[in-house]
Amino acid sequence: MAENENIINEAMPSEEKPVETTTAQAPVAETATAPKAPKAPKQKPVPAADFDWSTSHKKFDSYSSDERAKLEEKYVNTMSQIADHEVVNGTIVAITPREVVVNIGFKSDGVIPVSEFRTTPGLKAGDQIEVYVENQEGPNGQLILSYKKARILKSWDRVNEAFEKGEIINGYVKSRTKGGLIIDVFGIEAFLPGSQIDVKPIRDYDVYVDSVMEFKVVKINQEYKNVVVSHKALIEDELEQQKAEIMSKLEKGQVLEGVVKNITSYGVFVDLGGVDGLIHITDLSWGRINHPEEIVQLDEKIKVVILDFDDNKKRIALGLKQLTPHPWDALDTELKAGDVVKGKVVVIADYGAFVEIAPGVEGLIHVSEMSWSQHLRTAQDFLKVGDEVEAKVLTLDREERKMSLGMKQLIPDPWANISERYPVGSKHTAVVRNFTNFGIFVELEEGVDGLIHISDLSWSKKIKHPAEFTKVGENIEVVVLDVDEESRRLSLGHKQLEENPWDVFESIFMVGSVHQGTIINANDKGGVVSLPYGVEGFCPNRHMKKEDGSQAKVDETIDFKVIEFSKESKKIILSHSRTFEEGNEGRFTETANAEKAAKSTKHAVQQINESIEHSTLGDLDVLAGLKENLEKQEKKAEKKKSAADSAEEKTAE
Repeated sequence: MAENENIINEAMPSEEKPVETTTAQAPVAETATAPKAPKAPKQKPVPAADFDWSTSHKKFDSYSSDERAKLEEKYVNTMSQIADHEVVNGTIVAITPREVVVNIGFKSDGVIPVSEFRTTPGLKAGDQIEVYVENQEGPNGQLILSYKKARILKSWDRVNEAFEKGEIINGYVKSRTKGGLIIDVFGIEAFLPGSQIDVKPIRDYDVYVDSVMEFKVVKINQEYKNVVVSHKALIEDELEQQKAEIMSKLEKGQVLEGVVKNITSYGVFVDLGGVDGLIHITDLSWGRINHPEEIVQLDEKIKVVILDFDDNKKRIALGLKQLTPHPWDALDTELKAGDVVKGKVVVIADYGAFVEIAPGVEGLIHVSEMSWSQHLRTAQDFLKVGDEVEAKVLTLDREERKMSLGMKQLIPDPWANISERYPVGSKHTAVVRNFTNFGIFVELEEGVDGLIHISDLSWSKKIKHPAEFTKVGENIEVVVLDVDEESRRLSLGHKQLEENPWDVFESIFMVGSVHQGTIINANDKGGVVSLPYGVEGFCPNRHMKKEDGSQAKVDETIDFKVIEFSKESKKIILSHSRTFEEGNEGRFTETANAEKAAKSTKHAVQQINESIEHSTLGDLDVLAGLKENLEKQEKKAEKKKSAADSAEEKTAE
């Protein structure tokens, strides 16, 4: 306003300026000698009736209307044309501990609390800022401005403009959050991801809080008003130049010094002075390691060798173990196949175990070389990581750097004297291991297996699958039938532990004999009949007709006549129709048959007695029952014979 007043004063002519009137003082001597005038009586002023009050000041204003208009225009142009609730530019005039004085070119300066500038430290007098006009004249007649509201109104436009132009902006780090930092940019809260803070991983975000940094806006979500900024983007261009320079000087096999920048489960990232390289976990050590931290630490300076690099993808493959000689080159030259070595299990797989016999030198023990057993197993059944083992070197290839080892070779081969320990005809107890459709595989001892064919399980029962006969893990008595040392095979039998009951059945189920049986199954050709002693016979359809003309059915118990018997094929053919179609053949024939039956039964009982005495395992209960029934038949046959003899004597008399 002082400037405006100066402009106005300079524009006014000197003769038109107001003249100050003063009363001249008379000389002191002259005043002292002058007589005092008598006091006149006071009279009230009487205004002139014709005084024109509207022209009372015209004697001081000699401007023409044109001159006055020009002066007014010049005066008005010295002040900014502002309106309330508008954002304008201003200049900081002064800063006090409590207030900031800002000149926006208005008739008065505005005052803003210094607290509104806490997110913009470093301001000083003369800086240009944007302010929001809240009121041109407050209660105290002062211009009221706001720096904070101006930032809020203009911030979103500024952020979008900075994003479109790729402009570098300043932001205030307000606080730390999960995964990064919260940045105040033009009054808007933006997110700075941890990966965008610097080109190297940052482990402590708190050191950046309450500081001002430069950023680039890298992403804006217009819908949710989300802003993502990056500090890393500012230095990437410079780093790209550095990378290009470093990459141009790289050569395979070159040894460089770098700093461990980051450690992951799969490798180590090394800073080579502006460009990063990766040491894969397999290139850290000749020996096996579980994690790279076993070899290196963060911020450690290490020497590495360039294994490979890609100019286009800016990828560099580094190696650490390549700086030391390969352990295979230092392996004892006297080591050969057949030697026994000691080592530690470092890796377990289903097919085998890798054993480290020296740092970086490993051999494989295949699961088939862990035991003489033929059962399918995994290496985990024998070993675990960390086990100290002793093994024999089976093969050794120094050029391919491969070695195969064996554990079972350190124990005797159970098949070495198999014929002496398991001669043909010897009886043993075995463990059922698994089934097949054709038999049962059993284990006699570790490494000695044998097969019981399904046909060698039972003399009398027809077994469709071995699971009907026994269970896995159960013990079973066997007899050795054959030994094949070359193929490492044993043929075993179970039914051979008993006498062949078909030798006895031959005398019981003679052709023409009648027995009671139950039809247990039927098909288009006939029915399967269950006979005494667990024997099954077959009755063709044409022989299943009953006396009343109906057909015998399943689960029906009726008499059957044996019409065919084969011990070799274990086959009995039956007929129900023959039991009523054929008549009696006379007393003589009946007597002869009775004598023959008694004789055969007696012989069968004798065989069964011998079988029971010599059998160690089998269907002893069945044989005992068979013996009892045969003894009854023998007595019955003797009675019939006696009755027949008595009848003949009476006839003779």
